[in-house]
Amino acid sequence: MAQPHDLTMAEQTEQIRRGKLSPVELTEHYLARIERLNDEVGAYLSVNPERAREQAEELARRAVQYRAARREGLHVDPLPPLLGAVVPIKDLTPVAGLPCTYGSAAMDGSRPAREDARVVELLRDAGTVMPGKTNTPEFGLPAYTENRLAPPARSPWDLRLGAGGSSGGAAAAVAAGLASAAHGTDGAGSIRIPASACGLVGFKPSRGRVTTAPGGDASGLAVHGPIARTVLDAALLLDAMSRPEPGDPFPAAPLLTGENFAQYASDGFRQAQHTGRTARRLRIGRWVETDRAGLKPDQACLDAWDEAAALLESLGHEVVDAHQPMREGDRESFSAVWSVMAAYTSVPPEREERLMPITRWLRERGKEVGGVEYVRALAAMQTVARRASRAVDQFDAVLTPTLAQLPAEVGALRDDEAPEADFEAQTDFTPYTMLWNLTGRPAVSLPLSWAPSPLDPGREVPVGVMLSARQGQDAALFQLAGQLEAARPWAHRRSPLW
Repeated sequence: MAQPHDLTMAEQTEQIRRGKLSPVELTEHYLARIERLNDEVGAYLSVNPERAREQAEELARRAVQYRAARREGLHVDPLPPLLGAVVPIKDLTPVAGLPCTYGSAAMDGSRPAREDARVVELLRDAGTVMPGKTNTPEFGLPAYTENRLAPPARSPWDLRLGAGGSSGGAAAAVAAGLASAAHGTDGAGSIRIPASACGLVGFKPSRGRVTTAPGGDASGLAVHGPIARTVLDAALLLDAMSRPEPGDPFPAAPLLTGENFAQYASDGFRQAQHTGRTARRLRIGRWVETDRAGLKPDQACLDAWDEAAALLESLGHEVVDAHQPMREGDRESFSAVWSVMAAYTSVPPEREERLMPITRWLRERGKEVGGVEYVRALAAMQTVARRASRAVDQFDAVLTPTLAQLPAEVGALRDDEAPEADFEAQTDFTPYTMLWNLTGRPAVSLPLSWAPSPLDPGREVPVGVMLSARQGQDAALFQLAGQLEAARPWAHRRSPLW
Protein backbone atom coordinates (compact mmCIF):
# COMPACT_ATOMS: atom_id res chain seq x y z
CA MET A 1 0.00 0.00 0.00
CA ALA A 2 1.35 3.42 -0.95
CA GLN A 3 2.63 5.61 1.86
CA PRO A 4 2.12 9.40 1.77
CA HIS A 5 5.74 10.02 0.78
CA ASP A 6 5.32 7.65 -2.20
CA LEU A 7 3.05 10.25 -3.79
CA THR A 8 4.52 13.12 -5.77
CA MET A 9 3.89 16.60 -4.43
CA ALA A 10 1.19 17.16 -7.07
CA GLU A 11 -0.52 13.93 -6.02
CA GLN A 12 -0.28 14.81 -2.33
CA THR A 13 -1.90 18.22 -2.77
CA GLU A 14 -4.66 16.71 -4.93
CA GLN A 15 -5.38 14.09 -2.26
CA ILE A 16 -5.52 16.81 0.40
CA ARG A 17 -7.81 18.94 -1.75
CA ARG A 18 -10.20 16.01 -2.12
CA GLY A 19 -10.14 15.22 1.60
CA LYS A 20 -8.41 11.86 1.18
CA LEU A 21 -5.28 13.03 3.00
CA SER A 22 -4.92 15.78 5.58
CA PRO A 23 -2.08 18.30 5.92
CA VAL A 24 -1.67 17.12 9.52
CA GLU A 25 -1.34 13.48 8.47
CA LEU A 26 1.22 14.33 5.80
CA THR A 27 3.23 16.57 8.12
CA GLU A 28 3.32 13.98 10.90
CA HIS A 29 4.38 11.34 8.39
CA TYR A 30 7.34 13.43 7.27
CA LEU A 31 8.29 14.49 10.80
CA ALA A 32 8.45 10.82 11.82
CA ARG A 33 10.66 9.98 8.83
CA ILE A 34 12.92 12.96 9.56
CA GLU A 35 13.36 11.84 13.16
CA ARG A 36 14.23 8.32 12.01
CA LEU A 37 16.49 9.04 9.03
CA ASN A 38 17.93 12.54 9.25
CA ASP A 39 21.03 11.66 11.28
CA GLU A 40 21.88 9.11 8.61
CA VAL A 41 21.33 11.34 5.56
CA GLY A 42 22.21 14.80 6.95
CA ALA A 43 19.32 16.57 5.23
CA TYR A 44 18.23 19.04 7.91
CA LEU A 45 20.25 21.46 10.01
CA SER A 46 17.24 22.18 12.20
CA VAL A 47 13.73 20.76 12.50
CA ASN A 48 10.79 22.81 13.78
CA PRO A 49 7.96 20.35 14.50
CA GLU A 50 5.84 22.77 16.54
CA ARG A 51 5.75 25.38 13.78
CA ALA A 52 5.10 22.71 11.15
CA ARG A 53 2.20 21.27 13.15
CA GLU A 54 0.66 24.70 13.64
CA GLN A 55 0.84 25.41 9.92
CA ALA A 56 -0.61 21.99 9.05
CA GLU A 57 -3.48 22.35 11.51
CA GLU A 58 -4.40 25.78 10.13
CA LEU A 59 -4.36 24.44 6.56
CA ALA A 60 -6.47 21.47 7.60
CA ARG A 61 -9.08 23.82 9.10
CA ARG A 62 -9.14 25.88 5.91
CA ALA A 63 -9.63 22.75 3.80
CA VAL A 64 -12.54 21.54 5.94
CA GLN A 65 -14.19 24.96 5.84
CA TYR A 66 -13.71 25.18 2.09
CA ARG A 67 -15.31 21.81 1.40
CA ALA A 68 -18.23 22.60 3.74
CA ALA A 69 -18.87 25.93 2.01
CA ARG A 70 -18.75 24.32 -1.42
CA ARG A 71 -21.29 21.68 -0.37
CA GLU A 72 -23.64 24.47 0.69
CA GLY A 73 -23.14 26.28 -2.60
CA LEU A 74 -21.48 29.27 -0.96
CA HIS A 75 -18.85 31.39 -2.69
CA VAL A 76 -15.46 30.82 -1.11
CA ASP A 77 -11.92 31.82 -2.00
CA PRO A 78 -9.95 28.99 -3.62
CA LEU A 79 -7.55 26.92 -1.56
CA PRO A 80 -3.83 27.64 -2.03
CA PRO A 81 -2.22 25.67 -4.88
CA LEU A 82 0.32 23.71 -2.78
CA LEU A 83 -2.10 22.91 0.04
CA GLY A 84 -0.28 20.93 2.74
CA ALA A 85 2.89 20.16 0.74
CA VAL A 86 5.88 19.79 3.08
CA VAL A 87 8.65 22.05 1.73
CA PRO A 88 11.76 22.93 3.78
CA ILE A 89 13.81 26.10 3.36
CA LYS A 90 17.56 26.07 2.77
CA ASP A 91 19.44 27.55 5.73
CA LEU A 92 20.93 30.36 3.67
CA THR A 93 17.48 31.95 3.55
CA PRO A 94 15.99 33.81 6.56
CA VAL A 95 12.78 32.64 8.19
CA ALA A 96 11.37 35.04 10.79
CA GLY A 97 11.81 33.80 14.34
CA LEU A 98 14.37 31.14 13.46
CA PRO A 99 18.18 31.40 13.50
CA CYS A 100 19.81 31.41 10.06
CA THR A 101 23.17 29.71 10.44
CA TYR A 102 24.31 29.88 6.80
CA GLY A 103 25.82 26.46 7.49
CA SER A 104 28.51 28.05 9.65
CA ALA A 105 29.68 27.27 13.16
CA ALA A 106 30.65 30.94 13.35
CA MET A 107 26.96 31.84 13.02
CA ASP A 108 25.59 29.09 15.27
CA GLY A 109 23.46 30.54 18.03
CA SER A 110 22.84 33.70 16.05
CA ARG A 111 19.77 35.75 16.78
CA PRO A 112 16.53 34.71 15.10
CA ALA A 113 15.84 36.41 11.80
CA ARG A 114 13.60 39.46 12.10
CA GLU A 115 11.76 38.94 8.82
CA ASP A 116 11.12 36.32 6.21
CA ALA A 117 12.76 36.35 2.85
CA ARG A 118 10.03 37.12 0.34
CA VAL A 119 10.33 33.65 -1.19
CA VAL A 120 9.49 32.16 2.23
CA GLU A 121 6.32 34.26 2.39
CA LEU A 122 5.37 33.19 -1.12
CA LEU A 123 5.77 29.50 -0.33
CA ARG A 124 3.75 29.91 2.87
CA ASP A 125 1.02 31.77 0.97
CA ALA A 126 0.96 28.89 -1.52
CA GLY A 127 -0.03 26.56 1.32
CA THR A 128 3.23 24.77 2.10
CA VAL A 129 4.28 23.51 5.51
CA MET A 130 7.89 24.18 6.54
CA PRO A 131 9.33 21.32 8.63
CA GLY A 132 12.75 22.93 9.08
CA LYS A 133 15.90 24.36 7.51
CA THR A 134 18.01 22.18 5.23
CA ASN A 135 21.71 21.54 5.44
CA THR A 136 24.13 23.69 3.46
CA PRO A 137 27.89 24.17 3.37
CA GLU A 138 29.28 27.30 4.99
CA PHE A 139 27.79 30.38 3.28
CA GLY A 140 26.74 28.11 0.40
CA LEU A 141 30.22 28.30 -1.11
CA PRO A 142 31.37 24.70 -1.81
CA ALA A 143 29.96 22.11 -4.21
CA TYR A 144 29.72 19.64 -1.32
CA THR A 145 27.59 19.91 1.83
CA GLU A 146 29.98 19.43 4.74
CA ASN A 147 30.19 21.81 7.68
CA ARG A 148 30.87 21.88 11.42
CA LEU A 149 27.24 22.01 12.49
CA ALA A 150 25.78 18.72 11.31
CA PRO A 151 26.61 15.42 9.63
CA PRO A 152 27.39 15.74 5.90
CA ALA A 153 24.48 15.66 3.48
CA ARG A 154 24.70 12.27 1.75
CA SER A 155 23.20 10.86 -1.39
CA PRO A 156 20.41 8.47 -0.33
CA TRP A 157 21.40 6.24 -3.24
CA ASP A 158 24.75 5.43 -1.62
CA LEU A 159 25.36 6.97 1.80
CA ARG A 160 29.12 6.95 1.31
CA LEU A 161 28.66 9.55 -1.43
CA GLY A 162 27.99 13.23 -0.86
CA ALA A 163 24.72 14.88 -1.86
CA GLY A 164 26.58 17.71 -3.61
CA GLY A 165 26.21 21.35 -2.74
CA SER A 166 25.28 23.81 -1.85
CA SER A 167 21.61 22.73 -1.71
CA GLY A 168 22.75 19.27 -0.64
CA GLY A 169 20.46 19.03 2.36
CA ALA A 170 17.45 19.99 0.25
CA ALA A 171 18.20 17.32 -2.35
CA ALA A 172 18.95 14.67 0.28
CA ALA A 173 15.61 15.44 1.97
CA VAL A 174 13.61 14.96 -1.23
CA ALA A 175 15.52 11.86 -2.39
CA ALA A 176 15.21 10.19 1.03
CA GLY A 177 11.46 10.88 1.28
CA LEU A 178 11.82 13.52 4.00
CA ALA A 179 9.99 16.30 2.11
CA SER A 180 7.46 16.71 -0.70
CA ALA A 181 9.91 18.98 -2.57
CA ALA A 182 12.43 21.58 -1.43
CA HIS A 183 13.55 25.17 -1.81
CA GLY A 184 17.13 25.69 -2.97
CA THR A 185 19.44 28.43 -4.13
CA ASP A 186 21.90 28.37 -7.02
CA GLY A 187 24.88 30.71 -7.46
CA ALA A 188 27.15 28.47 -9.55
CA GLY A 189 25.21 25.21 -9.81
CA SER A 190 24.01 24.76 -6.23
CA ILE A 191 20.57 23.42 -7.23
CA ARG A 192 21.63 21.36 -10.23
CA ILE A 193 24.71 19.72 -8.65
CA PRO A 194 22.82 18.05 -5.77
CA ALA A 195 19.88 17.26 -8.06
CA SER A 196 22.27 15.25 -10.24
CA ALA A 197 23.87 13.52 -7.23
CA CYS A 198 20.48 12.61 -5.76
CA GLY A 199 18.45 11.69 -8.86
CA LEU A 200 16.10 14.69 -8.88
CA VAL A 201 14.90 17.59 -11.02
CA GLY A 202 16.85 20.73 -10.14
CA PHE A 203 15.68 23.90 -11.91
CA LYS A 204 17.67 27.14 -11.92
CA PRO A 205 15.31 29.87 -13.13
CA SER A 206 16.20 32.83 -15.29
CA ARG A 207 17.85 35.71 -13.46
CA GLY A 208 15.13 37.86 -11.90
CA ARG A 209 12.42 35.20 -12.13
CA VAL A 210 12.33 34.84 -8.32
CA THR A 211 12.83 37.90 -6.17
CA THR A 212 15.75 38.09 -3.77
CA ALA A 213 13.86 40.55 -1.53
CA PRO A 214 14.43 41.88 1.02
CA GLY A 215 18.12 41.21 0.41
CA GLY A 216 20.04 41.44 -2.81
CA ASP A 217 22.91 40.11 -4.86
CA ALA A 218 24.83 42.72 -6.83
CA SER A 219 26.47 40.01 -8.94
CA GLY A 220 23.18 38.56 -10.19
CA LEU A 221 24.63 35.06 -9.87
CA ALA A 222 22.40 33.58 -7.17
CA VAL A 223 18.75 32.63 -7.63
CA HIS A 224 16.09 30.73 -5.67
CA GLY A 225 14.62 27.64 -7.31
CA PRO A 226 12.97 24.23 -6.82
CA ILE A 227 14.32 20.74 -6.22
CA ALA A 228 11.72 18.04 -6.81
CA ARG A 229 11.08 14.45 -7.85
CA THR A 230 9.24 15.33 -11.07
CA VAL A 231 9.14 18.10 -13.64
CA LEU A 232 5.54 18.90 -12.68
CA ASP A 233 6.46 19.26 -8.99
CA ALA A 234 9.34 21.59 -9.89
CA ALA A 235 7.03 23.65 -12.10
CA LEU A 236 4.41 23.94 -9.36
CA LEU A 237 7.00 25.07 -6.86
CA LEU A 238 8.47 27.65 -9.21
CA ASP A 239 4.97 28.94 -9.98
CA ALA A 240 4.59 29.67 -6.26
CA MET A 241 7.99 31.42 -6.05
CA SER A 242 7.71 33.55 -9.19
CA ARG A 243 6.32 36.87 -7.98
CA PRO A 244 8.42 39.97 -8.69
CA GLU A 245 8.83 42.69 -6.08
CA PRO A 246 9.08 46.44 -6.65
CA GLY A 247 12.72 47.45 -6.87
CA ASP A 248 14.05 44.07 -7.94
CA PRO A 249 17.43 44.89 -9.53
CA PHE A 250 17.05 42.25 -12.26
CA PRO A 251 13.48 42.33 -13.64
CA ALA A 252 12.31 38.97 -14.88
CA ALA A 253 11.90 38.47 -18.60
CA PRO A 254 8.26 38.12 -19.72
CA LEU A 255 6.86 34.61 -19.72
CA LEU A 256 6.24 34.86 -23.45
CA THR A 257 8.56 32.13 -24.70
CA GLY A 258 8.83 33.07 -28.36
CA GLU A 259 7.29 31.99 -31.62
CA ASN A 260 8.14 28.34 -31.05
CA PHE A 261 6.01 27.96 -27.95
CA ALA A 262 2.66 28.98 -26.54
CA GLN A 263 2.49 31.73 -23.94
CA TYR A 264 1.97 30.41 -20.44
CA ALA A 265 1.72 33.73 -18.61
CA SER A 266 -1.77 32.91 -17.35
CA ASP A 267 -1.40 29.16 -16.82
CA GLY A 268 2.06 29.10 -15.26
CA PHE A 269 4.93 26.68 -15.58
CA ARG A 270 2.74 23.75 -14.55
CA GLN A 271 1.10 23.90 -17.98
CA ALA A 272 4.38 24.31 -19.83
CA GLN A 273 5.71 21.01 -18.52
CA HIS A 274 2.98 18.98 -20.25
CA THR A 275 4.15 17.03 -23.26
CA GLY A 276 2.96 17.31 -26.84
CA ARG A 277 2.94 21.13 -26.95
CA THR A 278 6.10 21.77 -28.95
CA ALA A 279 5.15 23.71 -32.06
CA ARG A 280 8.14 22.69 -34.18
CA ARG A 281 11.36 20.75 -34.23
CA LEU A 282 13.92 22.32 -31.88
CA ARG A 283 17.57 22.92 -32.69
CA ILE A 284 19.63 21.79 -29.72
CA GLY A 285 23.36 22.40 -29.45
CA ARG A 286 25.52 20.09 -27.40
CA TRP A 287 29.08 20.02 -26.15
CA VAL A 288 31.04 18.05 -23.62
CA GLU A 289 34.45 19.76 -23.69
CA THR A 290 35.18 22.22 -20.88
CA ASP A 291 37.41 25.23 -20.37
CA ARG A 292 39.46 23.16 -17.91
CA ALA A 293 42.60 22.11 -19.78
CA GLY A 294 43.11 18.36 -19.75
CA LEU A 295 39.88 17.59 -17.92
CA LYS A 296 38.24 14.36 -19.10
CA PRO A 297 34.73 13.71 -17.79
CA ASP A 298 33.83 10.33 -16.34
CA GLN A 299 32.66 7.86 -18.97
CA ALA A 300 29.31 7.50 -17.18
CA CYS A 301 28.70 11.24 -17.58
CA LEU A 302 29.61 11.07 -21.27
CA ASP A 303 27.32 8.07 -21.77
CA ALA A 304 24.42 9.88 -20.08
CA TRP A 305 25.00 12.91 -22.31
CA ASP A 306 25.03 10.74 -25.44
CA GLU A 307 21.89 8.91 -24.34
CA ALA A 308 20.09 12.20 -23.75
CA ALA A 309 21.07 13.44 -27.22
CA ALA A 310 19.74 10.24 -28.78
CA LEU A 311 16.50 10.58 -26.83
CA LEU A 312 16.06 14.17 -28.01
CA GLU A 313 16.58 13.08 -31.60
CA SER A 314 14.04 10.27 -31.16
CA LEU A 315 11.54 12.94 -30.08
CA GLY A 316 12.07 14.74 -33.40
CA HIS A 317 14.55 17.42 -32.38
CA GLU A 318 17.74 18.30 -34.23
CA VAL A 319 20.85 17.85 -32.07
CA VAL A 320 24.06 19.39 -33.39
CA ASP A 321 27.59 19.47 -32.01
CA ALA A 322 28.73 22.90 -30.83
CA HIS A 323 31.73 24.46 -29.11
CA GLN A 324 31.56 25.54 -25.51
CA PRO A 325 31.97 29.34 -25.41
CA MET A 326 34.24 29.78 -22.39
CA ARG A 327 37.83 30.88 -23.06
CA GLU A 328 40.96 30.48 -21.00
CA GLY A 329 40.92 33.07 -18.24
CA ASP A 330 37.15 33.64 -18.35
CA ARG A 331 36.77 32.18 -14.86
CA GLU A 332 39.07 34.75 -13.29
CA SER A 333 36.39 37.42 -13.03
CA PHE A 334 33.93 34.91 -11.58
CA SER A 335 36.48 33.75 -9.01
CA ALA A 336 37.11 37.34 -7.92
CA VAL A 337 33.39 38.03 -7.51
CA TRP A 338 32.86 34.69 -5.72
CA SER A 339 35.60 35.50 -3.21
CA VAL A 340 34.08 38.92 -2.51
CA MET A 341 30.73 37.23 -1.91
CA ALA A 342 32.48 34.98 0.62
CA ALA A 343 33.92 38.01 2.40
CA TYR A 344 30.61 39.89 2.30
CA THR A 345 29.01 37.98 5.20
CA SER A 346 29.75 39.69 8.50
CA VAL A 347 31.48 37.44 11.03
CA PRO A 348 32.51 38.64 14.52
CA PRO A 349 36.34 38.69 14.69
CA GLU A 350 36.40 36.35 17.67
CA ARG A 351 34.46 33.74 15.64
CA GLU A 352 36.61 33.81 12.49
CA GLU A 353 38.58 30.82 13.75
CA ARG A 354 35.40 28.74 13.61
CA LEU A 355 35.18 29.14 9.84
CA MET A 356 36.06 26.29 7.50
CA PRO A 357 39.51 26.56 5.87
CA ILE A 358 38.02 26.93 2.38
CA THR A 359 35.85 29.81 3.64
CA ARG A 360 38.77 31.59 5.31
CA TRP A 361 40.84 31.20 2.14
CA LEU A 362 38.09 32.64 -0.05
CA ARG A 363 37.42 35.50 2.39
CA GLU A 364 41.09 36.42 2.49
CA ARG A 365 41.12 36.59 -1.29
CA GLY A 366 37.92 38.61 -1.31
CA LYS A 367 39.23 41.16 1.18
CA GLU A 368 42.17 41.81 -1.14
CA VAL A 369 39.82 42.85 -3.96
CA GLY A 370 39.31 46.60 -3.82
CA GLY A 371 36.16 48.43 -4.86
CA VAL A 372 37.47 49.40 -8.29
CA GLU A 373 38.77 45.87 -8.89
CA TYR A 374 35.38 44.44 -7.92
CA VAL A 375 33.56 46.67 -10.40
CA ARG A 376 36.06 45.66 -13.07
CA ALA A 377 35.47 41.98 -12.23
CA LEU A 378 31.70 42.47 -12.52
CA ALA A 379 32.14 44.20 -15.88
CA ALA A 380 34.47 41.45 -17.11
CA MET A 381 32.01 38.81 -15.96
CA GLN A 382 29.23 40.55 -17.89
CA THR A 383 31.42 40.69 -20.99
CA VAL A 384 31.98 36.93 -20.78
CA ALA A 385 28.24 36.41 -20.28
CA ARG A 386 27.31 38.47 -23.34
CA ARG A 387 29.83 36.69 -25.56
CA ALA A 388 28.66 33.29 -24.33
CA SER A 389 25.00 34.20 -24.82
CA ARG A 390 25.62 35.31 -28.39
CA ALA A 391 27.38 32.02 -29.10
CA VAL A 392 24.52 29.84 -27.82
CA ASP A 393 21.48 31.90 -28.81
CA GLN A 394 21.56 30.23 -32.22
CA PHE A 395 20.09 27.20 -30.44
CA ASP A 396 16.68 26.68 -28.85
CA ALA A 397 18.41 24.75 -26.08
CA VAL A 398 21.85 23.51 -25.08
CA LEU A 399 22.69 20.03 -23.75
CA THR A 400 25.70 19.18 -21.54
CA PRO A 401 26.40 16.80 -18.68
CA THR A 402 25.44 18.29 -15.33
CA LEU A 403 28.67 17.13 -13.68
CA ALA A 404 32.01 15.92 -15.02
CA GLN A 405 32.17 13.15 -12.41
CA LEU A 406 29.89 10.74 -10.61
CA PRO A 407 28.88 11.81 -7.09
CA ALA A 408 31.99 12.19 -4.97
CA GLU A 409 32.67 10.28 -1.78
CA VAL A 410 32.07 12.32 1.35
CA GLY A 411 35.31 14.19 2.08
CA ALA A 412 36.86 13.51 -1.34
CA LEU A 413 36.57 17.08 -2.65
CA ARG A 414 37.26 18.78 0.66
CA ASP A 415 40.89 19.56 1.49
CA ASP A 416 41.29 21.49 4.74
CA GLU A 417 45.07 21.48 4.42
CA ALA A 418 45.10 22.97 0.92
CA PRO A 419 42.00 25.13 0.27
CA GLU A 420 43.25 26.13 -3.18
CA ALA A 421 43.35 22.46 -4.17
CA ASP A 422 39.87 22.09 -2.67
CA PHE A 423 38.58 24.91 -4.91
CA GLU A 424 40.25 23.39 -7.99
CA ALA A 425 38.74 19.96 -7.24
CA GLN A 426 35.29 21.52 -6.98
CA THR A 427 35.75 23.31 -10.31
CA ASP A 428 36.80 20.07 -12.01
CA PHE A 429 33.73 18.37 -10.50
CA THR A 430 31.35 21.08 -11.78
CA PRO A 431 32.79 22.68 -14.94
CA TYR A 432 29.44 22.96 -16.75
CA THR A 433 27.11 24.65 -14.27
CA MET A 434 28.57 28.11 -13.63
CA LEU A 435 28.12 29.34 -17.23
CA TRP A 436 24.35 29.60 -16.87
CA ASN A 437 24.67 31.69 -13.69
CA LEU A 438 26.96 34.05 -15.61
CA THR A 439 24.49 34.41 -18.47
CA GLY A 440 21.35 34.40 -16.32
CA ARG A 441 19.77 31.72 -18.51
CA PRO A 442 17.48 29.03 -17.07
CA ALA A 443 18.96 25.54 -16.69
CA VAL A 444 17.67 22.22 -15.44
CA SER A 445 19.31 18.97 -14.38
CA LEU A 446 17.30 15.83 -15.18
CA PRO A 447 17.94 12.28 -13.85
CA LEU A 448 17.74 10.50 -17.19
CA SER A 449 20.54 7.96 -16.63
CA TRP A 450 22.00 5.68 -13.97
CA ALA A 451 25.40 4.08 -13.53
CA PRO A 452 27.20 1.79 -11.08
CA SER A 453 28.26 3.57 -7.91
CA PRO A 454 31.98 4.45 -7.94
CA LEU A 455 32.23 2.69 -4.57
CA ASP A 456 29.97 -0.30 -5.22
CA PRO A 457 29.42 -1.57 -8.79
CA GLY A 458 26.41 -3.52 -7.55
CA ARG A 459 24.56 -0.32 -6.60
CA GLU A 460 23.21 2.22 -9.09
CA VAL A 461 23.51 5.99 -8.68
CA PRO A 462 21.88 8.72 -10.77
CA VAL A 463 23.68 10.66 -13.48
CA GLY A 464 22.13 14.00 -14.40
CA VAL A 465 22.18 15.77 -17.73
CA MET A 466 21.66 19.52 -18.08
CA LEU A 467 19.62 21.59 -20.50
CA SER A 468 19.59 25.36 -20.81
CA ALA A 469 17.30 27.67 -22.80
CA ARG A 470 17.42 31.32 -23.78
CA GLN A 471 17.07 33.98 -21.10
CA GLY A 472 13.44 34.16 -19.95
CA GLN A 473 12.38 30.94 -21.66
CA ASP A 474 11.81 29.02 -18.45
CA ALA A 475 8.45 27.75 -19.74
CA ALA A 476 10.06 26.42 -22.91
CA LEU A 477 12.64 24.59 -20.80
CA PHE A 478 9.92 23.06 -18.62
CA GLN A 479 8.16 21.94 -21.77
CA LEU A 480 11.24 20.19 -23.11
CA ALA A 481 11.97 18.64 -19.71
CA GLY A 482 8.40 17.34 -19.57
CA GLN A 483 8.82 15.70 -22.95
CA LEU A 484 11.96 13.92 -21.81
CA GLU A 485 10.35 12.78 -18.56
CA ALA A 486 7.36 11.36 -20.44
CA ALA A 487 9.71 9.49 -22.79
CA ARG A 488 11.92 8.12 -20.01
CA PRO A 489 10.18 8.41 -16.60
CA TRP A 490 12.20 8.27 -13.42
CA ALA A 491 9.74 8.85 -10.54
CA HIS A 492 9.41 5.10 -10.01
CA ARG A 493 13.10 4.93 -9.07
CA ARG A 494 13.53 5.29 -5.31
CA SER A 495 16.61 5.37 -3.16
CA PRO A 496 17.38 2.51 -0.75
CA LEU A 497 16.34 4.79 2.13
CA TRP A 498 12.87 5.19 0.65
